[in-house]
Amino acid sequence: MRLGLAANRLHHANEEAALFRLLRASGQGIRELGLELHAVGRTHDAIAAAGMLAGHPGLKRYPYGREGGLMKLVAEIVGMEGDARTLDGAIYLIDPVDPSSVFPEAIALKRQCVIHGKPFISTVASARDWIENERIHAGLAPDPGADRFHDFESQTLALIAHDAMKPQMLAFAAENYDVLSRFARRVATGTTGQRLNEMAWSRGWPQDTPWVHRFLSGPMGGDAQIADLVLERRCQRAVFFEDPHVARQHEADIQLLERAVTTVTDEAVCITSPAVAARWVAAVRMRQALRAA
Repeated sequence: MRLGLAANRLHHANEEAALFRLLRASGQGIRELGLELHAVGRTHDAIAAAGMLAGHPGLKRYPYGREGGLMKLVAEIVGMEGDARTLDGAIYLIDPVDPSSVFPEAIALKRQCVIHGKPFISTVASARDWIENERIHAGLAPDPGADRFHDFESQTLALIAHDAMKPQMLAFAAENYDVLSRFARRVATGTTGQRLNEMAWSRGWPQDTPWVHRFLSGPMGGDAQIADLVLERRCQRAVFFEDPHVARQHEADIQLLERAVTTVTDEAVCITSPAVAARWVAAVRMRQALRAA
């Protein structure tokens, strides 16, 4: 597999920065998977200078961002010249206050990942979780260091979907009701929450108890309410089915939630498309079976 890799300056500024925390925690998994990391110039140079992933043939250097490196990653998410220049997703560790995080190429990278059903990974927690899930899909034994990402019984899950994606969210939740019900708490914005509760009640969930706690609708501030939960470290995972084709009047609220996730980069996992969510749940089931064996 091939992933694009970029990190804002904050995330490789010193040896305790997010990029290096990720590589220390998941470097072995990267090697086990033979994962290719196509890293934008400054990110690549920081990894090399730190002596991390030494000798790993999958670490590839791209131009600096100012020389088009991030733009090249966007094109290769879409696909260029067949498989030789096609990426399977991207890790972009975002500093939410770095202006480059809202440059057109940064926004386009996420958008094209969502459109093509590929992982867009913007936090350390998301990257560690994704690498562990891919290890499980590859038939490797569970990494005890990733157990906390599967401790759903102590976690809160946010289920969020834009209007055009609500049917897909409802179908995802119904198909994976057993896994999602393991979470200590589920939250959602207005209409999505109501539909999810109706689905759960039809599956036998107690009629007098909501399956999800409903916040306000997105345009009325529900995204901001959930963002606050994330910032307080009271929401550890968000499944966010975004419609990349429609401009939304409350875009700022949506971005607020996304920025909250990147602010607590070691704590919050965000999944951004139905295809990626389905692969996550499949890994959860496989890992649970391995643990029970």
